[in-house]
Amino acid sequence: MQYLGTGRRKCSVARIFLRPGKGQITVNGRPVEQYFVNETARAQVRQPLLATETADKFDILILADGGGVIGQAGAARLGIARALCEFNSELRGKLKQFGFLTRDPRKHERKKYGQKGARKRFQFSKR
Repeated sequence: MQYLGTGRRKCSVARIFLRPGKGQITVNGRPVEQYFVNETARAQVRQPLLATETADKFDILILADGGGVIGQAGAARLGIARALCEFNSELRGKLKQFGFLTRDPRKHERKKYGQKGARKRFQFSKR
């Protein structure tokens, strides 16, 4: 028996497989400590589990793709929250209260022509 959830953030997509187990988290075939070396990214992945007190009830398999490490961690957080809602719909209120079911709409802004970047301009010269 497994529960599925998909999370997205920036350019990252994370597919989550929630299976009954002892609380092991695997990201792309590696333990979460090896994949997310940054402590804030690891904490972000665990937030929905700690909020619903289900950290030691499930083994989680995360398949993350695209973007950077922080974007993948945010995508994993949303995917885990959605998978927990599929497991038990009564957890939805608590997850929604903490904002774990909200997709972060911020994306990368494209570079504009005649400029150095999305917002940065070339230096203005009067003479």
